[in-house]
Amino acid sequence: MRASIARLALAGVLACASPLAAAEAINVPAPDFTLESRSGENLRLEDHRGEVVMLNFWASWCGPCRQEMPLMDELYSQYKDLGFIILAVNVDENRDEALRFLDKVPVNYPILYDPESSVSELYEVQAMPTTVMIDRNGNARYLHYGYQPGYEDEYEQQIRELVRE
Repeated sequence: MRASIARLALAGVLACASPLAAAEAINVPAPDFTLESRSGENLRLEDHRGEVVMLNFWASWCGPCRQEMPLMDELYSQYKDLGFIILAVNVDENRDEALRFLDKVPVNYPILYDPESSVSELYEVQAMPTTVMIDRNGNARYLHYGYQPGYEDEYEQQIRELVRE
Protein backbone atom coordinates (compact mmCIF):
# COMPACT_ATOMS: atom_id res chain seq x y z
CA MET A 1 0.00 0.00 0.00
CA ARG A 2 1.40 3.37 -1.03
CA ALA A 3 1.88 5.84 1.81
CA SER A 4 0.14 9.17 1.31
CA ILE A 5 2.02 12.41 0.86
CA ALA A 6 0.59 13.81 4.10
CA ARG A 7 1.50 10.76 6.20
CA LEU A 8 5.07 10.81 4.91
CA ALA A 9 5.29 14.51 5.66
CA LEU A 10 3.92 14.00 9.17
CA ALA A 11 6.57 11.37 9.82
CA GLY A 12 9.17 13.84 8.60
CA VAL A 13 7.81 16.61 10.84
CA LEU A 14 7.94 14.35 13.87
CA ALA A 15 11.53 13.37 13.06
CA CYS A 16 12.65 16.89 12.17
CA ALA A 17 15.19 18.44 14.52
CA SER A 18 14.65 22.02 13.31
CA PRO A 19 11.33 23.70 14.15
CA LEU A 20 12.11 26.33 11.50
CA ALA A 21 12.11 23.90 8.58
CA ALA A 22 9.73 25.15 5.91
CA ALA A 23 9.50 21.87 4.01
CA GLU A 24 9.75 18.16 4.42
CA ALA A 25 11.62 16.00 1.96
CA ILE A 26 9.50 13.19 0.55
CA ASN A 27 9.73 10.94 -2.50
CA VAL A 28 6.38 9.52 -3.59
CA PRO A 29 4.55 9.50 -6.92
CA ALA A 30 2.47 12.68 -7.28
CA PRO A 31 -1.19 11.75 -7.90
CA ASP A 32 -2.31 12.72 -11.39
CA PHE A 33 -5.29 15.01 -11.93
CA THR A 34 -6.98 17.19 -14.53
CA LEU A 35 -8.53 20.58 -13.70
CA GLU A 36 -9.94 23.48 -15.67
CA SER A 37 -7.55 26.41 -15.98
CA ARG A 38 -8.18 30.14 -15.95
CA SER A 39 -7.81 30.12 -19.75
CA GLY A 40 -10.68 27.63 -19.99
CA GLU A 41 -8.61 24.63 -21.08
CA ASN A 42 -8.17 21.52 -18.97
CA LEU A 43 -4.65 20.97 -17.67
CA ARG A 44 -3.38 17.57 -16.56
CA LEU A 45 -0.43 17.12 -14.23
CA GLU A 46 0.84 14.14 -16.23
CA ASP A 47 1.18 16.40 -19.29
CA HIS A 48 3.99 18.20 -17.43
CA ARG A 49 6.10 15.08 -16.96
CA GLY A 50 9.64 16.10 -17.83
CA GLU A 51 9.22 19.48 -16.14
CA VAL A 52 9.72 20.51 -12.53
CA VAL A 53 6.28 21.40 -11.18
CA MET A 54 5.53 23.60 -8.22
CA LEU A 55 1.99 22.59 -7.28
CA ASN A 56 0.51 25.28 -5.06
CA PHE A 57 -2.89 25.10 -3.35
CA TRP A 58 -4.31 28.52 -2.42
CA ALA A 59 -7.51 30.36 -1.54
CA SER A 60 -8.70 33.95 -1.92
CA TRP A 61 -9.19 34.34 1.84
CA CYS A 62 -5.59 33.26 2.57
CA GLY A 63 -3.38 36.15 3.72
CA PRO A 64 -0.11 34.22 3.34
CA CYS A 65 -1.16 33.33 -0.24
CA ARG A 66 -1.37 37.05 -1.02
CA GLN A 67 2.23 37.44 0.20
CA GLU A 68 3.56 34.34 -1.50
CA MET A 69 2.05 34.50 -4.98
CA PRO A 70 3.97 37.54 -6.33
CA LEU A 71 7.22 35.94 -5.09
CA MET A 72 6.28 32.70 -6.84
CA ASP A 73 5.61 34.71 -10.00
CA GLU A 74 9.20 35.99 -9.86
CA LEU A 75 10.47 32.42 -9.52
CA TYR A 76 8.30 31.36 -12.44
CA SER A 77 9.68 34.15 -14.64
CA GLN A 78 13.23 33.27 -13.66
CA TYR A 79 13.06 29.47 -14.15
CA LYS A 80 10.29 28.78 -16.71
CA ASP A 81 12.77 28.53 -19.58
CA LEU A 82 14.62 25.77 -17.70
CA GLY A 83 11.66 23.38 -17.62
CA PHE A 84 9.87 24.75 -14.55
CA ILE A 85 6.15 25.47 -14.20
CA ILE A 86 3.84 26.49 -11.40
CA LEU A 87 0.33 25.03 -11.29
CA ALA A 88 -1.63 27.08 -8.75
CA VAL A 89 -4.79 25.28 -7.64
CA ASN A 90 -7.50 27.54 -6.25
CA VAL A 91 -9.83 25.86 -3.76
CA ASP A 92 -12.53 28.54 -3.50
CA GLU A 93 -16.05 27.24 -4.12
CA ASN A 94 -16.86 30.50 -5.91
CA ARG A 95 -14.53 31.24 -8.84
CA ASP A 96 -15.46 34.95 -8.72
CA GLU A 97 -13.65 35.25 -5.38
CA ALA A 98 -10.50 33.84 -6.96
CA LEU A 99 -10.81 36.19 -9.92
CA ARG A 100 -11.16 39.23 -7.63
CA PHE A 101 -8.06 38.07 -5.76
CA LEU A 102 -6.14 37.68 -9.03
CA ASP A 103 -7.15 41.20 -10.11
CA LYS A 104 -5.30 42.47 -7.03
CA VAL A 105 -2.47 39.91 -7.14
CA PRO A 106 -1.85 39.20 -10.84
CA VAL A 107 0.40 36.28 -11.79
CA ASN A 108 1.63 34.83 -15.10
CA TYR A 109 1.60 31.13 -14.25
CA PRO A 110 -1.40 28.82 -14.80
CA ILE A 111 -4.29 29.02 -12.34
CA LEU A 112 -6.44 25.90 -11.94
CA TYR A 113 -9.81 25.60 -10.23
CA ASP A 114 -10.74 22.90 -7.72
CA PRO A 115 -14.13 24.14 -6.40
CA GLU A 116 -15.12 20.72 -5.05
CA SER A 117 -11.67 20.22 -3.45
CA SER A 118 -11.26 16.83 -5.14
CA VAL A 119 -7.58 17.42 -5.92
CA SER A 120 -7.02 19.07 -2.54
CA GLU A 121 -8.40 15.92 -0.92
CA LEU A 122 -6.25 13.74 -3.18
CA TYR A 123 -3.19 15.63 -1.89
CA GLU A 124 -4.57 15.75 1.68
CA VAL A 125 -4.14 19.53 1.85
CA GLN A 126 -4.34 20.62 5.48
CA ALA A 127 -3.24 24.27 5.35
CA MET A 128 -3.30 27.25 3.02
CA PRO A 129 -1.13 27.58 1.14
CA THR A 130 0.26 24.09 0.59
CA THR A 131 3.03 23.61 -1.94
CA VAL A 132 4.33 20.37 -3.42
CA MET A 133 7.55 20.31 -5.47
CA ILE A 134 7.38 17.61 -8.13
CA ASP A 135 10.43 16.39 -10.03
CA ARG A 136 10.71 15.69 -13.76
CA ASN A 137 9.79 12.02 -13.17
CA GLY A 138 6.48 12.91 -11.51
CA ASN A 139 7.57 12.30 -7.92
CA ALA A 140 6.56 14.64 -5.11
CA ARG A 141 9.86 15.57 -3.49
CA TYR A 142 9.15 18.44 -1.10
CA LEU A 143 6.04 19.42 0.83
CA HIS A 144 5.47 22.87 2.33
CA TYR A 145 2.58 23.76 4.64
CA GLY A 146 1.81 27.45 5.03
CA TYR A 147 4.01 30.36 4.12
CA GLN A 148 6.27 32.70 6.04
CA PRO A 149 8.62 35.32 4.59
CA GLY A 150 11.81 33.56 3.54
CA TYR A 151 10.16 30.34 2.34
CA GLU A 152 10.69 31.58 -1.22
CA ASP A 153 14.45 31.14 -0.69
CA GLU A 154 13.86 27.48 0.09
CA TYR A 155 11.56 27.19 -2.93
CA GLU A 156 14.31 28.59 -5.13
CA GLN A 157 16.91 26.21 -3.70
CA GLN A 158 14.61 23.25 -4.37
CA ILE A 159 13.76 24.46 -7.89
CA ARG A 160 17.46 24.77 -8.71
CA GLU A 161 18.15 21.28 -7.34
CA LEU A 162 15.28 19.67 -9.27
CA VAL A 163 15.95 21.53 -12.53
CA ARG A 164 19.55 20.27 -12.47
CA GLU A 165 18.54 16.61 -12.10
